[in-house]
Amino acid sequence: MAYKRVLLKLSGEQLAGKYDGGIDAELGAWLANEVAKVTAAGTQVVIMVGGGNYARGAQLAGHGIGRVTADNIGMLATMMNAIALADVFNHVDITARALTNIKADQVADQFTHRRAVSDLNKGRVVIVAGGIGRPYLTTDTAAVSLALELDCEVVLKATKVDGVYSADPAHNPDALKVENVSFQQAVEDNAIKVMDKAALGLAMEHDLPIVIFDAMQENNIAQAAGGKPVGTKIS
Repeated sequence: MAYKRVLLKLSGEQLAGKYDGGIDAELGAWLANEVAKVTAAGTQVVIMVGGGNYARGAQLAGHGIGRVTADNIGMLATMMNAIALADVFNHVDITARALTNIKADQVADQFTHRRAVSDLNKGRVVIVAGGIGRPYLTTDTAAVSLALELDCEVVLKATKVDGVYSADPAHNPDALKVENVSFQQAVEDNAIKVMDKAALGLAMEHDLPIVIFDAMQENNIAQAAGGKPVGTKIS
C-alpha cells in the first residue's frame, strides 16, 4: 500500500553526482522526475538534504574552529543544496519550495510547520535545509525529527548501497543483504552504520519505519514510496 506522505533523505555526496563537490544539476533534474512519479501517485514528498558535498561539521571542527561553528557551516551547506535543488525541480516543472531551519530570509523561506503542511497540501515538494537548526545533531536525526513533525509515514534514506548487509559489501564479497531489520538490532549492532544511532533511537521510540535503499536506481524512489519491497526496512 502506498504511503500518503514520505520523507526522502538525500546526502550531499549523492547530490554532487559526477562531480567531486558542489551539486550536479543534471542529476537534480533526474531526481525531480523520479520524485514526480511519487507525487503523481498521490503521495506527498518532503526532502531533507545533507551538505557533505560542500562542508561537514564534524570534519571541520578543530584547529581553531569550534564544533558549534563547524556544525553551523555544515547547516549552511545544506541550505545551498536545498535552494539549488528547488530551482532545478521548478525548472523541470516539478513544483518545489525550499524551507530552512536557519534564519536566512534573503535566501530561503523560514521553515514552520504550518508553511510546510500548506505547501504539501498544495502538491508542492518541500525541500528542507538547516538540519534541525542546532549543533551536535546530524541531518539523519533531523530527518527523523522532521518526519515525525510532518506526520510522514516512513523515512526513505538514500544510500550508496541497496540496503543493509551482514558486512560491508565493499570489503566483503560474501556479505548478504538483509530485507528486514528490527530497530533493536539496528541500534545494537555496530556493524550497521547506514544511519546514526540517535536517529535510529528516535525512530524506534515513535515506531517510524525507515527504508535504506539506493535512490539512484530508476523507479526505486517510487517503489519505496509505494510500499514495495525495496532495499532494507528497519521497523
